Amino acid sequence: MQIGDTVVRKSYGKDITFKIIDINETEKGKQYIIKGLNLRLIADSPGEDLEPVRESYTSEKDELLNRRVNKAIKKILADRNDGYRSETLRMPKSGKTSPSKELTFGRPGRILHVDGDPEYLDTCLKVYKQLGMEAVGRIILEKDQASQIVDIVKEVKADIVVLTGHDSILKNVEDYSSLESYRNSKYFVEAVTELRNYESSYDEMVIFAGACQSCYEKILDSGANFASSPSRVLIHCLDPVFVCERIAYTNIEKIVPIHEVLENTITGIKGIGGLQTRGKYREGYPKSPYA
Repeated sequence: MQIGDTVVRKSYGKDITFKIIDINETEKGKQYIIKGLNLRLIADSPGEDLEPVRESYTSEKDELLNRRVNKAIKKILADRNDGYRSETLRMPKSGKTSPSKELTFGRPGRILHVDGDPEYLDTCLKVYKQLGMEAVGRIILEKDQASQIVDIVKEVKADIVVLTGHDSILKNVEDYSSLESYRNSKYFVEAVTELRNYESSYDEMVIFAGACQSCYEKILDSGANFASSPSRVLIHCLDPVFVCERIAYTNIEKIVPIHEVLENTITGIKGIGGLQTRGKYREGYPKSPYA
């Protein structure tokens, strides 16, 4: 087996499809570092527990996740047509006519997605584009996000900021409330803190932060609107995208109920949670005939 090969783990019932990203030589032999193709998971495994599969192989769990993703995308586009946005644009009391729907236009919130994993980021950017969203991506390792994030936000002028990558609970820990029990949660907390020092308003800047099994409570306490992972479960690569879409396309007059934001996510309330957040979609009127 080589770096880049697609594999499954026998001891886990071949439930998740991985790609080999590194191979380490140890006293016990080769140790393979593997990354989930759909779930934000990095693990290590001995060679005898791995089984190579075709690159196109999908496990039952992967197929289930893919069906959920396709269903979520279809639902998002259908809901958007039905209208997250207000049905009409408010006009001054002196106005005698209501605006024609054909003459209204809109500006959804702009997204900055910072990810420690280039492949996950690429997948997310493709789905942002599929959903008609304006998103800028930056590849930055989790440990470096805090030192760079404010400068990037100033450059991009984003309404919604995503900070993600990889995370996990360290082995043999008992205190799930300590940041020292997690691989990268402390870095997400540091980055969110830097952002909130720059922009304290939860309405002006919406922040999503965290990855698989992240310390949900600490990330929210540091100033995030949304975070992972309430039940310390693995989250899907696209969960942040679906959260951002709902905020970006909800009218700025509305506060989006939390349960509605989470409806279209893949891992739901076990993987993602957060606070009431105002939408970032602004309607305009009238539309220029030259647009």
